[in-house]
Amino acid sequence: MKNLWVLLFALPFTAFSQVAFDSSSLPIVVIHTNGQAIPDEPKAMMRMQVIDNGPGKINHLSDPPNHYDGFIGIERRGSSSQDLSDKKPYSIETRNADGSDRAVALLGMPKEADWVFIAPYSDKSLIRDALTFELARRIMPWASRYRFVELMVDTSYQGIYLVAEKIKRDKNRVNISKLELDDLAGDSLTGGYIFKLDKFTGALVDGWESPYPAIAGSPQKPFYQYHFPKPEDIANGQKNYIKTWMNAFEKVMQSPQFADPNNGYSKYLDVESFVDFTLINEIAKNVDGYRLSTFFHKDRDSKDSHLHAGPVWDFNIAYGNANYCTCERYEGWGIDFNDHCGNDYWVIHFWWNKMWDDPAYRLRISQRWKQLRTSTFTDAKVMGLVDSLVGIVQPAQQRNFDRWPILFDWTWPNAFCCGTYDNHVDYLREWLVNRMHWMDNTMQTLYIGEYDTRRYFSAQVFPNPSNGKVNIRYYARYGDPITLRVFDMAGRLVGTEQTIPEFNGEGTFVWEHPLPNGVYFYEILFKGQLNTRGQIINVR
Repeated sequence: MKNLWVLLFALPFTAFSQVAFDSSSLPIVVIHTNGQAIPDEPKAMMRMQVIDNGPGKINHLSDPPNHYDGFIGIERRGSSSQDLSDKKPYSIETRNADGSDRAVALLGMPKEADWVFIAPYSDKSLIRDALTFELARRIMPWASRYRFVELMVDTSYQGIYLVAEKIKRDKNRVNISKLELDDLAGDSLTGGYIFKLDKFTGALVDGWESPYPAIAGSPQKPFYQYHFPKPEDIANGQKNYIKTWMNAFEKVMQSPQFADPNNGYSKYLDVESFVDFTLINEIAKNVDGYRLSTFFHKDRDSKDSHLHAGPVWDFNIAYGNANYCTCERYEGWGIDFNDHCGNDYWVIHFWWNKMWDDPAYRLRISQRWKQLRTSTFTDAKVMGLVDSLVGIVQPAQQRNFDRWPILFDWTWPNAFCCGTYDNHVDYLREWLVNRMHWMDNTMQTLYIGEYDTRRYFSAQVFPNPSNGKVNIRYYARYGDPITLRVFDMAGRLVGTEQTIPEFNGEGTFVWEHPLPNGVYFYEILFKGQLNTRGQIINVR
């Protein structure tokens, strides 16, 4: 075997394929298989070379491998992305000659040994996963860094790939405590864990079944899978701990007190992370959201006793790219998946929906969305990000689709078919803008609170006397117009102001006026009916 690897490293760095390819503005990756088939699992020892001459420079296939030249372990990865795509995604470990992990700063990303080669195929824009990572990184502690590359396997050109950081525990990735095999008691047992809801294909699967059905009356009970520590590295005591912890949380979610601010879900969850995770899945209307490729992580109690949602992963059939379960439509909430596809084998687990039904959670969702839409997620910033990513892949996309000529063919599960590359990008842009605007409008009624007749009071005007600015405090129903009308001593209408409450309950609006000093009369109408009247004294 040793002599075989020496011979492999002596091979000249040349490659030819059915697509004319000799240079790229993207880094070039070449994988040498030495005649082996790349297996589904376990990883096979092969060789990888990377040419990356730096930003703004052209990389040539004839250039020496100046960024990486060494061993890797490689296997095919994914479920639907592998089974339904001719363009195969890969899981890769950078390795030493003895097969041990070799941490490298691959393509400028922080040093690590585990990488994922995402293969955009049914996503004909090529950028949906990258777009999601970028959006998530702006509001969440971590999302996978990535680089677009062009890939050769031996002499066969494979097209554009996304080299991304694998989700794992690391100070530069999911930064939680490292759980050793002998951490079996006390604080060290409480973290850190990464687990997920996902399909059962891919790597070794182990985990535990929820004691509760995903949907009331359904026989299906979701299966939580260990991710880190890996199934082969997690001790029985650690398995029991995280299972017991999650069972306790789910028991609370089954109770009438699930939304109690002290003993409900907020006792167990980092609610802010779940809000942001929800918004990333909803802006994309991710058909797999909440039920597949859905990760969670928990640190030691001494650092953070709450469960966090994320990181996000696998959005290639999001953003209107799935033609089933209404996910091709920009209208509608993704979290309502069970209402449309309740017979799917993988449905959304009950506690996601119960949390969504809590008015306090909806209020946080609504408030966070409105905040992001005036800062991080404005139309201009999101479309600017789309344009930037398209600009990166644009010079290479024609070669990719020469290799995979599918732009004018329906590919599972495309909702849009068919057209040029620009047509596919335009579809993504239009869908995403429509989606954000729909969310803007619908957020207005996502949380409207509860109207409690016991808390009702007649509208109040203050301060009085005023100095040109009057506050009107009220208790009213959502959507019922409230009108302030002001008259002078002769009964002439001299001022008016109206508001429409966005919530049930208490609110305030302001009337600013230039009226001269004096005494004025006012009346406040609810839905055109008199609620209260009185006098305002204006003193400047």
